[in-house]
Amino acid sequence: MKQALVIDDDSLARLAIQNTLLEGGYEVLTAGNGQEGLELLSQNQVQLVICDWEMPVMNGIEFCKAVRNSNLNRYIYVIMLTSNNQSEDIISGLHAGADDYVTKPFHPGELLMRANVGQRIIGLESREMTIFALAKLAESRDPETGAHLERVRSYCRVLALQLQKQPRYQNQVDDNFINLVYETSPLHDIGKVAIPDSVLLKPGRLTDSEYELMKTHTLKGAETLAAAVKQFPNARFLQMAHDIALHHHERFDGDGYPYGLAGEAIPLESRIVAVADVYDALTSKRVYKESYSHEMAAEIIQNESGSHFDPEIVAAFLEVEDEFIEIRKNNADCENEEEEARKRCVTAEKRLLLSHGALA
Repeated sequence: MKQALVIDDDSLARLAIQNTLLEGGYEVLTAGNGQEGLELLSQNQVQLVICDWEMPVMNGIEFCKAVRNSNLNRYIYVIMLTSNNQSEDIISGLHAGADDYVTKPFHPGELLMRANVGQRIIGLESREMTIFALAKLAESRDPETGAHLERVRSYCRVLALQLQKQPRYQNQVDDNFINLVYETSPLHDIGKVAIPDSVLLKPGRLTDSEYELMKTHTLKGAETLAAAVKQFPNARFLQMAHDIALHHHERFDGDGYPYGLAGEAIPLESRIVAVADVYDALTSKRVYKESYSHEMAAEIIQNESGSHFDPEIVAAFLEVEDEFIEIRKNNADCENEEEEARKRCVTAEKRLLLSHGALA
């Protein structure tokens, strides 16, 4: 549910703004002055504020300055309502910390449009900050190159775009789905941060018990993201990241982990990441193996169609092979990165390929 806080000392104006936002699908909180508004911000997670300029106790300018100087753990997007439409007044409001303004008397359609713009900006900022923070967390434990993550996300986008062309996926694989799978796929191994160093950084072959512990990175990653999903249940990108982390090692035939899901019980985004991630592992040079050619990797993936991988995603992969080759060419690991990788301990996923076969 979209949320907004309306701050205005005029009860009629406050009601008019509230009704406009309610009709636009918002859940609305209200306050009579800036001080009341600050108290509501401290008690709720609302991030969008429509605030009057002239108010008693604390006016709109004072409110904006207080918000920008506060220690709130999120960005507050402020739309200022004002009858002061002179350029110098508008500049004053923006300088104080307002993000946008609407002049009084306001047009309901314009106010709602500006609120929706603010909501989109909040969503993009929160999403990108969260993904960046989580990706850096994973990077702190897993010395995988950034080029790997960039390739995997690019492969995922190409596969999703190809699936979108098929009538049965057109409703599910919309532009938003494609953007989300591109943005969240780098978090597929976030759970490795919870694997002990003795296992994660072991340079040799994993024992069976160590392998079983390694497989828990899917559950650990899901637990990490589930906490964020609980706090922000409407954030679709968090739910997708959770599902990818949990299910990207499931197999289409049900022989994967952690739950042995089969077929379309596995989320589509996880089935997409499975193909992209394995392809990149196969075609990458590692301390324990040379890189496989594209032809060899494609043959392995095609042979695993219906067992490891969703046949329709494999079919999509075979239709966009040239794009996969181009992505790898444009995002190749540089020689220095490969040399540095030789000095590092073999990470979890690399050792899984070594110890249990390329498609473990």
